[in-house]
Amino acid sequence: MEHYGWLSILPPIMAIALAIKTRQVFISLLFGIWLGWVILKGWSFFDGTIATIQALVDVFQDAGNTRTIMFSALVGALIAFIQRSGGVEGFILKVNSFLQRRGGNSRRLVQILAWLTGFSIFVESSINVLTVGAIFRPIFDKLKIPREKLAYIADSISAPTCILIPLNAWGAYIMGLLLAQGISEPLTTMIKAYPLNFYPILAMLAVVLVIVLQKDFGPMKKAEERAQKEGKVIADNATPMISSEVIALEKKEGVTPKARNMLIPIFVMVFMMPIGLVFSGWEVASQSVDLSFLQKVFTALGNGSGSKAVLWAVLTSILVAMILYRSQKIFNLQELLDLIFKGVGGLIPLALLMMLAFAIGKVCKDLGAGFFIAEVAGQWLSPVLVPAILFAVSGFIAFSTGTSWGTFAIMVPIGIPMAATLGVYPPLAVAAVLGGGVFGDHCSPISDTTIISSMASASDHIDHVKTQLPYALAAGGLALVFYLIAGIVFSI
Repeated sequence: MEHYGWLSILPPIMAIALAIKTRQVFISLLFGIWLGWVILKGWSFFDGTIATIQALVDVFQDAGNTRTIMFSALVGALIAFIQRSGGVEGFILKVNSFLQRRGGNSRRLVQILAWLTGFSIFVESSINVLTVGAIFRPIFDKLKIPREKLAYIADSISAPTCILIPLNAWGAYIMGLLLAQGISEPLTTMIKAYPLNFYPILAMLAVVLVIVLQKDFGPMKKAEERAQKEGKVIADNATPMISSEVIALEKKEGVTPKARNMLIPIFVMVFMMPIGLVFSGWEVASQSVDLSFLQKVFTALGNGSGSKAVLWAVLTSILVAMILYRSQKIFNLQELLDLIFKGVGGLIPLALLMMLAFAIGKVCKDLGAGFFIAEVAGQWLSPVLVPAILFAVSGFIAFSTGTSWGTFAIMVPIGIPMAATLGVYPPLAVAAVLGGGVFGDHCSPISDTTIISSMASASDHIDHVKTQLPYALAAGGLALVFYLIAGIVFSI
């Protein structure tokens, strides 16, 4: 595959470094996109600038991108609904009552509940993160737990949960990539790879250890001290990834707080996700006449469109919420419409950030960044080192491009033949690629999951990245050691 050598990784690296240094994510991403197109246009600043503008427009040519951006903005309407209707306040009262009955350390218990909630929602990573953020952000604020901690918990259980439980679009996508490489039993290979998929397992366990032991380190320790000593859930100079007008919406005067005004819309959104996957993938499943109905359902689930499912899910949730609130005479139609516009307006920054993330991913692909990294790594191959190299390279590609799925698409066709040629245990190679993709995506500030985690927790995006990175690097470093050991064990 053609690439631009070291220049192919310059735009994402510059964008990431600039974002961390300046805290200006939008400008940093835009600069990275512009630099990429300047390189593609033969260092013509004028042509590169024109191409950059067109690239931002072209993001919306991909229906999946457009649906994801729409979904990201519409979630703001749902957040505004559950805040203003008294649903959040009602849920907080329920949780506080539960904590008082149970006694003990409520801070620790609430964080464990957030972890368990995320673990139970494995249908889609965005729904996972958004549910945890919407439900637990007000409670974390009340208990003076920093929003960076909520973003870390939500982010660390989203993709790891989805990749370890394959009954979703993640599993279908990966099985499709394995089939394309001639693996006749992709599901069996995936199941064998799960115990060897070290990073997702370690990342999830790390969250539990941090919560139970209450031992933070690095920037997260400073965030915890700030929240507990000063009562500040975000830093003074922080810019939350959601408008304060949305998260600060108070319950409408005269409305009785009811937890169901939050839980019903959230449940509908989560429940509609697999329904949307089945519906959008049913046409493919129905072509196999020899399958039973249950087999067709699983086939449809695997072939469904994740972007369609999440958009349909949030739209259905908003509709159900409107009916629910009108039936209780909480809002009239005009108030509902006003809340929708207020909520969507509050998440416009997120939608713009998603657009920039998609655009930089496209320019990285055009530059051949992933193939250059894989080619360089190929010069250091040894059968014993293959799993660790696949993990490290996949991690760097995902970090640079902000996409685990894109990394899988690049590295599975490289890793599987490499494993076959050098006699490496195939499930181990698959696990290393998948784990590396999740690791890099988890660390990357331009990853959509990282961005949505910041939004769902109303955290400053760069603060989320900085506080999460030490934990992710610790888990990633340990995973790398495990792959080195596994490479030795499986080569004996």
